[in-house]
Amino acid sequence: MSRWTPHVTVASVVERAGRYLLVEEDKGGPFSLFNQPAGHLEPGERLTQAAERETREEAAWHITLTGYLGLYVYTAPDDLTFHSHAFVGIPLAHLGNDLDSGIVAAHWLTLDEIEALERSHRLRSPLVLKRIRNAKAGRQFPLDVIQER
Repeated sequence: MSRWTPHVTVASVVERAGRYLLVEEDKGGPFSLFNQPAGHLEPGERLTQAAERETREEAAWHITLTGYLGLYVYTAPDDLTFHSHAFVGIPLAHLGNDLDSGIVAAHWLTLDEIEALERSHRLRSPLVLKRIRNAKAGRQFPLDVIQER
């Protein structure tokens, strides 16, 4: 008997002066897609460490996490299920490091610009805008709601 295992991921909603940090990804399709800095949890890593690491690697920003948006369960069109833990963070410093492979650029975009990307089907998943709207509405929990080691 095989056991079903969802993919555990993290994402960070980072806002600065009314703009949100998104990464532009080249997934080999006809156009690039946009997402929060996000990625998979690595073995032995805490969720908060993963969120901060992914933001450094994908957007070249050092952030501090200020809240937990919650667990977002998403089943992609290819039937893969993701348990995405989303966080709110604030930017501390631009690092200037090279971006992960497949990341075209990091952008600071307004909510209107992100909604236009959604209408153009250029958001990586429906979770991108949902996480931003939840963060904007103040729907978050303290980080200590997550019990890790």
